Amino acid sequence: MKIGELARAAGSNNETIRFYERIGLLPRPVRTDSNYRDYSPRDIERLAFIRHARGLGFELDDIRSLIDLAEEPDQDCAAADAIASRHLAAVQDKLLRLEGLRDELRRMVRACRGGQLSDCRILEALGDHSRCDPGHAPFASGPPRAS
Repeated sequence: MKIGELARAAGSNNETIRFYERIGLLPRPVRTDSNYRDYSPRDIERLAFIRHARGLGFELDDIRSLIDLAEEPDQDCAAADAIASRHLAAVQDKLLRLEGLRDELRRMVRACRGGQLSDCRILEALGDHSRCDPGHAPFASGPPRAS
């Protein structure tokens, strides 16, 4: 099947497929005589695996490791468990940080419901972190980003 067919079958797009090929998550397909990429049903499975793992927030290096593990099904699954457990811990940490962020934003919004900007508690809190709730820790390198 051609790249467009693979993209449709896996709910992806051509550029994503080419990217995954360049970084080695998808094997480079054989080429037809007319130089088209020729994909197999196994490529659909691999791409679906990658997309599902990405949807769950796994990093590309972890996905690569999981793919490598899947290539040897007779192994103990401890390595896969370790990767998933590490990712779960990171997700739980992000959730705690996001809950703290949500709570602080709620507090700021409740403290400022109208009036003059010169008395705006939101602008005050954003300009001076000491005006935030003590339980709210600033993000050292910005807010958490979705993975």
